[in-house]
This record gives sequence, structure tokens and C-alpha cells, in this order.
Amino acid sequence: MKNILLAWVVVLTAVYGVRAQEGFSVGAFIGLPMADGSDFATFSLGVDATYQFAIGEKFSAGPALGFSHSFGETRTYYGVDLDYDDVQFVPIAGAGRFYINEMFTVGLDLGYAVGINDGNDGGVYYRPMFGYNINEKIQLNASYRGVRSSYDDVYYNSYGYYSRSVNWNFGILSVGAMFSF
Repeated sequence: MKNILLAWVVVLTAVYGVRAQEGFSVGAFIGLPMADGSDFATFSLGVDATYQFAIGEKFSAGPALGFSHSFGETRTYYGVDLDYDDVQFVPIAGAGRFYINEMFTVGLDLGYAVGINDGNDGGVYYRPMFGYNINEKIQLNASYRGVRSSYDDVYYNSYGYYSRSVNWNFGILSVGAMFSF
């Protein structure tokens, strides 16, 4: 079964072959915070920029840079309003793109997201994406943007001081558009 599927992929790739896109692209996105980010943020906006170098007929890679701003939420606990701060990241990554055919692209960005707001140390950045190419210059895409980090939390209770490692993942499920030049 795997060989049949692989044969179909090879045939379709040959029939619908494309050339890797090379050049500068900029875009914008909107999204919903996911994972730990949904606990204290309502929605996100951001911008992306990338420069892709054609590596082969169907693959390109290059640097990526962006900015994301997630708006803090106000929650009420036991009659007390808690205002969470906005969360901002500047992801610096390497981006790879595979062009399935002239219409569809898949990709992955990997790097580090620098935390901009107070108390945000940033973390490892990853972004799997799926794109639909409207034409050679405009792409609509959907992606999950994740920032994974850990920190040591020291706390005190009546028995003494304790330390624990805390892992968190700030995610954004996003849709956006990229414009190539």
C-alpha cells in the first residue's frame, strides 16, 4: 500500500511539477491563542517576512523574521478582576518550503522567539504551515505558531522552599496572507 501511495505521489509531482519560489515575501496574520496562551490572551495579530533561496525544483529555504502581538485578557476570579498583559514575540528562524504543486505549499519555520514584554523570556519557536497560492505573488496560509520554554519556579509554603521546573507553550492558530516581490 505504501508503494502504491508513493508511486501516486511521484506521478502527481511529475505531472504538476513546479519551480521553487525564490525572493522576498512579507505578510500579516490574525490568530487565536492556543495551549497555555489561551489562559491569558484573547486574539493575536502579527507580521512576517522571509527571503527564500531555491534549493531545488520544489524546495526553498531561507531566513524568516516576524512580530506577533497577543492581546491580554481580563478575567474575574472571586469578584476580583485580573488584567493580563499583552504578549509580544519577535521570532527569528530558518524557514523551509516544499511546493507540492502550483497551488499548494507546506513548510516549517524553526528558530528562537525573543520575548519583548516584561517577564517574557521567549523560547524555541516552531511554525508548521500550509499555503494556498492564489497566484505567483499572493499566498493564503494557515499555521500553528508555537513558542516553547521552561523556567525554574521557586516558591515557599509552611514546609519550606521548593523549586520546580515549569514548561509552557504559547501557541497561536493563525491565518494570513504573504505577498512576494
